[in-house]
Amino acid sequence: MRSSVEIYTIASGKSRIVWQTEQLVEAPNWSPDGQSLVINGDGLLYRLPLAGGEPVLIDTGFARTCNNDHGISPDGKTIVISDKTEFGASTIYTLPAAGGVPKQVTQNRPSYWHGWSPDGKTLAYCGIRDQVFDIYTIPVEGGDETRLTFGEGRNDGPDYSPDGEWIYFNSSRPGRMQIWRIRPDGSDVTRVTDSEYGDWFPHPSPDGKHLLVISYDGDVFDHPRDLDVRLRLMDPDGGNARTLFELFGGQGTINVPNWSPDGREFAFVRYEPTVGN
Repeated sequence: MRSSVEIYTIASGKSRIVWQTEQLVEAPNWSPDGQSLVINGDGLLYRLPLAGGEPVLIDTGFARTCNNDHGISPDGKTIVISDKTEFGASTIYTLPAAGGVPKQVTQNRPSYWHGWSPDGKTLAYCGIRDQVFDIYTIPVEGGDETRLTFGEGRNDGPDYSPDGEWIYFNSSRPGRMQIWRIRPDGSDVTRVTDSEYGDWFPHPSPDGKHLLVISYDGDVFDHPRDLDVRLRLMDPDGGNARTLFELFGGQGTINVPNWSPDGREFAFVRYEPTVGN
């Protein structure tokens, strides 16, 4: 399987390849300075310079089983990771963006990070408690978690709007996975998409103009890898939805925030089957 890290430009409707590898890599974040992407592979994080060159390993200390739920803080100083090395179940940690010793944030697990608040003070994540998937927030320093959803279907993939007024997430409460949004205090739950697809991982653009989602065929409930999927763009309220392109991907393609700082482009991973010997 070949992993192709690519960037799509909204204005031109075209994508370009940044880097390819025969290894599995996933979930590109764009750095706030626009100079690099952070990706994960083999349980580790790497910084991929957009000016060219090979990815550089980021020191994550004891955390050696990072999954594809990671992200850079709005000020570019901190990386949040989800890792199971210490406890055997995904736990959220923060560490310096340049690398260093992870600091534990969540006590309850498993917890899978998905979004930074615009002010960098709060983390949004999916937590599984007694086999129930719900949306939670927690101060970046740690402490008590706040539960925003309460078991109405499976809830996952939270990401903040750029003004901090909404947290977008995907939920199966209508039967098929669709996009919803909720206020950070847990009020005003609103459905965003009503599509024939299974919609996952909503990412609002930093300029507030767009919402990007990955959409599976309607009969696919989870978010597996290695399927034909589509990336769809719409207004923040779900209007004017359109398919940008189809690709072979799924899990790992856009699990985490992936927009360029100016909202003109986004990064994603495409997977290509290769013929073995």
